[in-house]
Amino acid sequence: MISRIIGSSFRLYLAANVLQLAIFNDLNVPFAVTVAITIGLIWLYTFKGGIKTIVFTDTLQTLFMLLAVGITIYLIGQELGMGLGGLVEAVEESRFSQIFFFEDVNSPNYFWKQFISGAFIAIVMTGLDQDMMQKNLTVRTLKDAQKNMFWFTIVLVFANLVFLTLGAMLYLYVEAKGIALPERTDSLYPLLALNYFPVVAGVLFLLGIIAAAYSSADSALTALTTSFCVDILNFEKRPDDAGKKRTRRLVHIGFSIVTLLVIVLFNALNDKSVINVLFKAAGFTYGPLLGLFTFGILTKRAIRDSWAPLVCVAAPLLSFLIDWNSEAWFGGFKFGFFILLLNGALMLIGLFLISLGTGKRALSPV
Repeated sequence: MISRIIGSSFRLYLAANVLQLAIFNDLNVPFAVTVAITIGLIWLYTFKGGIKTIVFTDTLQTLFMLLAVGITIYLIGQELGMGLGGLVEAVEESRFSQIFFFEDVNSPNYFWKQFISGAFIAIVMTGLDQDMMQKNLTVRTLKDAQKNMFWFTIVLVFANLVFLTLGAMLYLYVEAKGIALPERTDSLYPLLALNYFPVVAGVLFLLGIIAAAYSSADSALTALTTSFCVDILNFEKRPDDAGKKRTRRLVHIGFSIVTLLVIVLFNALNDKSVINVLFKAAGFTYGPLLGLFTFGILTKRAIRDSWAPLVCVAAPLLSFLIDWNSEAWFGGFKFGFFILLLNGALMLIGLFLISLGTGKRALSPV
């Protein structure tokens, strides 16, 4: 739950930040109010519509997002006097085209760190995440769900390439026009779309960035509510009544408030790129989940259940301590996103230790 709250909050922060820059700053509306409005809109349509509404709106939002990217690339080409081929060639010849870094093993951008940690980030943030996987449950058959995931991964490869190319083009545009970079790189696209590109680009950008954030945050709030009600409050064992519906509504509102507080706090403290902070946070919050999953798959050992929460807290704390001192302790080595694997390994070791002496084997799932 902590992982989902942080992840969805960081994504929603992008949408709220854009709305603040585009609309609410001129109206002297505080950032916290902007966030509340943003979450309120999500609350309205997810609470009333459920998972079917989320699937429909996600499709619509993704369409807006990809349309915004395509139009922006076209407009950049028009502004720089280049066609699509010229833009691609300009990106290839620029320093922004480098993807693989093999020079410094201590660097957090070192290829094998990025490759291995990226694979495990995909496992924990998608495969082990109810929010990301629940949409596949709406597919009629298992075979169709598997087919949906297979084709979706292929589409994602091309979508990520398009977004990476767009990022490089934005920086090339800034250099060509002599525009000063904002302090926060997350504000670069809003700055250009709202102040330098034609109005249509600004409108499409607003729709696109809001769509991107909402497509994650709406399903996250629903998943958090479902998980808390089922796993913590044991809703499946309680009869359906008005009190149950009221409790679910209060839980949904509660998670909305928590999300608001996380976004406001993040805005006050953060001075880095959201994507870097998001994956760094995932390394600490998803590490215990990775360790639990691996332990359950690889072993049949029973553990002392009452000790498991302590291990779940200790592993991230120890990982943070090691990461904080890694340069001094390991000759300049930086973990970067690789901290996820260290965290998961520490969790795995901790689970093994609390399984010693139990003399029992875990029950096989029915």
